[in-house]
Amino acid sequence: MSITYPADTMQGLLARGAADAPAIGAPGRPWLTHGGLRALADATVAALNGMGIGRGDRVALVLPNGPEMASAFLTMACGVTTAPLNPAYKLDEFDFYLNDLHASALVLAQGMDTPARAAAEARGIPVISLVPGEAAGSFTLHPDMPLSGTAAHPGMAEAQDVALVLHTSGTTSRPKIVPLRQINVTASAYHIGVSLALTPGDVSLNIMPLFHIHGLIAATLASVAAGGAVSCTPGFNAFRFFAWFDEVRPTWVTAVPTMHQTLLQYAERNREILARGRLRLLRSSSASLPPQVMTALEEAFGVPVLESYGMTEAAHQMAANPLPPAPHYPGSVGIAAGPEVAIMDEAGTLQPPGTPGEVVIRGRNVTAGYEANPDANAKAFTHGWFRTGDEGWLDEAGYLRLTGRLKEIINRGGEKVSPLEVDAVLMDHPAVQQVVTFAMPHDKLGEEVAAAVVLREGLSVDEAGLRAFAGERLAGFKVPRRIVFLAEIPKGATGKLQRIGLSARLGLGG
Repeated sequence: MSITYPADTMQGLLARGAADAPAIGAPGRPWLTHGGLRALADATVAALNGMGIGRGDRVALVLPNGPEMASAFLTMACGVTTAPLNPAYKLDEFDFYLNDLHASALVLAQGMDTPARAAAEARGIPVISLVPGEAAGSFTLHPDMPLSGTAAHPGMAEAQDVALVLHTSGTTSRPKIVPLRQINVTASAYHIGVSLALTPGDVSLNIMPLFHIHGLIAATLASVAAGGAVSCTPGFNAFRFFAWFDEVRPTWVTAVPTMHQTLLQYAERNREILARGRLRLLRSSSASLPPQVMTALEEAFGVPVLESYGMTEAAHQMAANPLPPAPHYPGSVGIAAGPEVAIMDEAGTLQPPGTPGEVVIRGRNVTAGYEANPDANAKAFTHGWFRTGDEGWLDEAGYLRLTGRLKEIINRGGEKVSPLEVDAVLMDHPAVQQVVTFAMPHDKLGEEVAAAVVLREGLSVDEAGLRAFAGERLAGFKVPRRIVFLAEIPKGATGKLQRIGLSARLGLGG
């Protein structure tokens, strides 16, 4: 099916909203309008050009979560390549990323205490201070040392220019650089807007980190591209969420499953706030949403919960459950929502519905390849399809069911175990609030099944009881050999549960 895209550059997408309509906000602050955002983009690109920075030059962003981070990405990406970094990094991490990116400049919030400054100065990378204005998201740029020059490629970006560079998580290897072109990020934002039927009347409440593709593209760019608005919080805070919710009155919220699970614990005591809101959907992405959590969320919030499937290399969204009246299913990440989605075997042959294999994608939103990494690209692309590293299968209706990351599938003496399958069974126990199944080393089998569990407050079950419960519904080799009970399961910087390396972190051996 041919798709007609409204724009192929960030500047083009920002042109779609009504000039006087709100675009960027934050709880307790006045809105920046779409007209104001466009003017800010013009001024920001001109300011950077005046500092000798233009198209193709990489500007690292180390800013706290909030409206200025959102608007800095939106406006700078109109004329330079943005490289958002996690503000929580240590000195050595900043040094690695700034060097790996060949950053032309580093943008910091005025007065921000961060080791990123020392890392940049040690490498001779200019530091630019971002000074917030009165309206949420408004700012001016002030280089710490006088900067002047002629940008090699001034003006607004073109469709094939790189808008955004992000590193892969690097869980098992050196992080890879993912360049995302203007056509990639604008296509993905448009796909999200279509799948959620976003309109100029929609408002997103962003609680995702804005150094992550989920927050940048789904919550922020998709909202603005639809002519709507995004209100940017300082980050996820379950204690403050419902007060923000009451003030902003969002029509939709997108988050990772662990955030949704935490909000569930506070939803009952905030029923009045939810009742007087105008929420029309919740979106979950970036990790698997347990079916039990989806059902509980729909009951608590009274709206559809749409699980989506995304990754950095696809500028976020690949598949999504559709809005009612079309069906959406617990345990499915939905139908193709932008790129083509297929299942491929190891030999590179596409598989029919019902046959498991590796999920592959191709389309306008997919990166053209990792930077300066021919070996990784040779492994990642087959016949023009990008291999996601995820295992799953498509049903006859085109709904995708994931069984897990290929590198997370537990190989127990040749028997393959899907961690997601075990998660789903353990989550059905009434005392279990959260679970993550993972591989534990074993001296004879290679790997054994283990699980970390958080119990519901006031309820209890011991390891033997939970193993017996699992044994009633799982083949014996899939039942976790070890179950550890934790107050909190370790999470990554974006709130995702970490399966790989969890055994070592918890001190579990064979």
